[in-house]
Amino acid sequence: MPAFRKARVKPQETSGGRRRRKQAAASCCFLWILVVGSTAVPLALQAHTPPSIDSEATYRRLEQQDAEIQWLRSRISELTELTTAPATQAPALQRLPIPSQFTSSAASEIDALKGRLAAVEELQAAAKSDKPPGDGWVDVSNEKWTVKLGGHVQMDYVTWANADPAIADSQNYFNFRRLRLVADGTGYAQFDFRLQMTLEPGQGSNTSPFGSPDVKDAYLSMNEIPWIGRFRIGNFFVPFSLEQVTNDTNNMFLERSIPTQGIFAADREVGMAIYNCTDDQNISWSGGLFFDDINDTIKTRFDDNQGYRLSGRLVWLPYYDESSDGRFLLHTAIGVLHTDDQDNSVRFRARPQVQRGPLLIDSGNLPADSYTTGNLELAVVWGRVTVQHEAFLSNVNMLSGPSVHVGGAYAHVSYFLTGENRIYERFGQHGAQFVRNKPYTNFFAVPGYTGWGAWEAKARWSYLDLTETNRGQYNDLTVGFNWYWSDRTRIMFDWIHPLTSSGTVFGSTESDLIAMRFDVNW
Repeated sequence: MPAFRKARVKPQETSGGRRRRKQAAASCCFLWILVVGSTAVPLALQAHTPPSIDSEATYRRLEQQDAEIQWLRSRISELTELTTAPATQAPALQRLPIPSQFTSSAASEIDALKGRLAAVEELQAAAKSDKPPGDGWVDVSNEKWTVKLGGHVQMDYVTWANADPAIADSQNYFNFRRLRLVADGTGYAQFDFRLQMTLEPGQGSNTSPFGSPDVKDAYLSMNEIPWIGRFRIGNFFVPFSLEQVTNDTNNMFLERSIPTQGIFAADREVGMAIYNCTDDQNISWSGGLFFDDINDTIKTRFDDNQGYRLSGRLVWLPYYDESSDGRFLLHTAIGVLHTDDQDNSVRFRARPQVQRGPLLIDSGNLPADSYTTGNLELAVVWGRVTVQHEAFLSNVNMLSGPSVHVGGAYAHVSYFLTGENRIYERFGQHGAQFVRNKPYTNFFAVPGYTGWGAWEAKARWSYLDLTETNRGQYNDLTVGFNWYWSDRTRIMFDWIHPLTSSGTVFGSTESDLIAMRFDVNW
């Protein structure tokens, strides 16, 4: 207590004291989340007493029957689609000749599967009559982790088709944008984990082509905690911005929009977060506390002031068409991200929407101890058409003088020429987000049969305004297409047209770039 009394009567606060105060505030927030988690779990264990061994056997039998029913229904649906090929679902299949003997065989299999489905559903109904009261949770402490290995390869070629003479370092290049190994899995019915490491060369400008492996995802989640939902700790996406939390394998363009990654939306950071939603998943919320921008390569920082990021995101779906599984929906959200800067130096800068190349706009190092960014999200999926928009406004708290405001926005539209729609997940890995697009038919060629995959046309406008820092404005127009060979393989083409105003790094400029990517993951 004497230390607290001494701090309250201290006449002036030095920079070191200010840093210790910030560090203490961050520590208190971390401790608060840990206390909540540590108290909630014992309460949950008290509330859900494990059932007996006989009850556990019943639950396992029900799980097996659920799995079989799901498979039977999926197989029946597949065979029905192949024999009927409705125009609204698989137009590509209409062009394939279906032999009569195949149709007859498929009809026989459908009848047999329907008979088996009815029998299993009858057995399940009888098993449920023996199910003990309760919420269905069983103690699975003796189970083990299930682990799945994966990888991700993205090969880019970027060419400056028309570089403004004022822009320096406008060179064509090829590189592996992403070359990664992934391990993820689940365990004990409630936990999941993910570890993702990079193998690609270093990030940044053309003058730094070498680098060490980076730590991308490295986290553990505990799901379905009473009153909390999902709790996650480690290195992962800060819950803020729809485009940012949507994985790069599922975003439409080669790079995220100007105001998103590395500008107003934080990338992956070390910290902890919670995620939850209503029973119908039409309202979801998330928030977290993170260190401020710890390097992905070394993941170490020796400093009395680590800095922190505090984020929150609230999502509401005014409309979601259940019958089509989200082929028609309206997504709205609001978010806030507060950053207590680790070194009291804030910087906003952007390249021409490719990984490597010159900085076209740069605020320089602004002497500021914190900044707070708000954003609004809007997305509409209406069949084969998707429109997505976000707007950002950041208040930068300067160390001297008044605060300055910087902002930006983007809007993009896509259209599936082959009839598919973008797939949206109401409560996914990072909350509300877009996930993998799946073609009606994959790209393939075998004797007598062909498939052309899915084709998507796209266009985007994005914008960054640093006028209050006397660094100008940057507008960008991008159009192109994506060719999906499967849900995990695609070819991407972007034509990028950056325009900068006076006050930016190279002054008023206008250029054209062509960027292409081959993307595969497993």
